[in-house]
Amino acid sequence: MTPTTATPVTEPAPAPASSTARPGLDERIGRALVGAAVGDALGGPVEGWTPEQIAERHGGRVTGIVGPWHGENWRTARPIAPYHKGDGHVTDDTLMTHALVRVYDRVRDHLDAYAVADHLVPDLLSPRWIPELEAEALPLQRIFLAEKWLVARLHYGHADPREAGAGNIVNCGAAMYMAPVGLVNAAHPEAAYAEALEIAAPHQSSYGREAAGIFAAAVAAACRPGATPDAVVDTALALAKDGTRSAIEAVCEVAAHHDEFESALAPLRAAVEPFDTVGPDYRCPSLGARRPSRLHAIEELPIALGMLLVGGGDYRRTVLGSVNYGRDCDSIATMSGALAGALGAEVPADWAATVARASRLDLHAPARMLARVAREVFARDLERRRSHEEAFAALAGAR
Repeated sequence: MTPTTATPVTEPAPAPASSTARPGLDERIGRALVGAAVGDALGGPVEGWTPEQIAERHGGRVTGIVGPWHGENWRTARPIAPYHKGDGHVTDDTLMTHALVRVYDRVRDHLDAYAVADHLVPDLLSPRWIPELEAEALPLQRIFLAEKWLVARLHYGHADPREAGAGNIVNCGAAMYMAPVGLVNAAHPEAAYAEALEIAAPHQSSYGREAAGIFAAAVAAACRPGATPDAVVDTALALAKDGTRSAIEAVCEVAAHHDEFESALAPLRAAVEPFDTVGPDYRCPSLGARRPSRLHAIEELPIALGMLLVGGGDYRRTVLGSVNYGRDCDSIATMSGALAGALGAEVPADWAATVARASRLDLHAPARMLARVAREVFARDLERRRSHEEAFAALAGAR
């Protein structure tokens, strides 16, 4: 049931860095975005289940791309979500990530809440190939309710973009597609954090918005030459606030004692559980689920950071740990895959090729696009900084 026609690639993919070379900007952007998409596709078919259920369904841990949970009955098994999850299909995490890359390509500068209203929302209303629907459709028809909020509030409700996220479901919806923000602000996590908070304002509030900022900052930190998983976590902890910081700290303290995901699955869940509002049954959220709070956090980001530590930044180990964790594992694997890729980890070529073919997506084109934009934005930032230095020096009477 896997599509066999892939979108033609008009430019060659960036050549992978040698094992001894330190990956540069283009390689890190490519590996982060491809890594996010592949993680998303691996996690999609087992989303919502527990590690035990996943192992029972697949006769052990998932080690690669698998088919739909319900087999050939995927269209009717869950009428609320008649999506072909599996067989290498990306989900709404990747659709939203690529949409944000296209916004950067149009604006070619830092983004704000108004860029979301002026560019991202129209993109969600433009027909595109949707892998899980196996048809061309509006992305709006695939994205989750928390993302549909963007269209309802901005396109139809004409809400102030800087305030539109208030009242939405508080979940990982904004965080899951913020990797491009970290990549445009590569090696500058503070700037990535601030920009992601601004971009997420039309979409999320509370700890959902905070997670978007911290994920972008973590990706930016991972791009620093010589960065390690520990350094990425340290950056996240330095910037994170309230329950988000507490959750990351709790999960990563536990993760530091594991070097393989099998033993880490239950301890990581136990560590994040006090901060997670969804509750033990992912498909039947608790009464207090996804409400604003300064004490709580989304589950996905702390677990992604924890799996990055457990996997030592290795792509396979990090992402497979995220996938086999279950629950919202497509988003967890999207985040951890982006982080591992930004650190320079190579994404398995066979996985990437299968996902590109099955999803009918050129996974490298968004990376090439974003790399060009990142260089332009950096040049603009230098000009702005120099202009400010000159003006401040004149104002302050500096020689």
